[in-house]
Amino acid sequence: MSNIEKLISIKNFTNEQHKGLVSLIFVGNWIIAQHQTFFKQYDITMQQFNILRILRGQYPKSASINMLKERMLDKMSDVSRLVERLRKAELVERKHCEEDRRAVDVRITSKGLDLLQEIDRELYVLEEILSNSLSEKEISQLNKLLDKMLTAYH
Repeated sequence: MSNIEKLISIKNFTNEQHKGLVSLIFVGNWIIAQHQTFFKQYDITMQQFNILRILRGQYPKSASINMLKERMLDKMSDVSRLVERLRKAELVERKHCEEDRRAVDVRITSKGLDLLQEIDRELYVLEEILSNSLSEKEISQLNKLLDKMLTAYH
């Protein structure tokens, strides 16, 4: 009996594809839960962390809400709401775009940069999710397989 069969009490799957999809969903949800727990100590969510990382990559330039939406890992996120929460926490600043008054530019603050620097020192904890169960060679193989699956995404 495989681990997924034990964990979710299923004795048999329709086929290997069904088993693979269920396993990916189960592991994906488990990894998300680990990330949520990790970021809770910094009083931010995974999605807010993602926005801060994108903005750090743009720094000192700002980014539009649309650019943030395009680059987010979680495509279901309400970016405007996330940005507003980050603004209230003084981690980002937002202002109306000079060229288009309807658009909003968002820029990370020094407080946001400091928080990311603090988180960066502890990020290895999340990376250990893979390194504690897979070898470097297996992680590389996993990356290649996931990349191959992503060709169907676009």
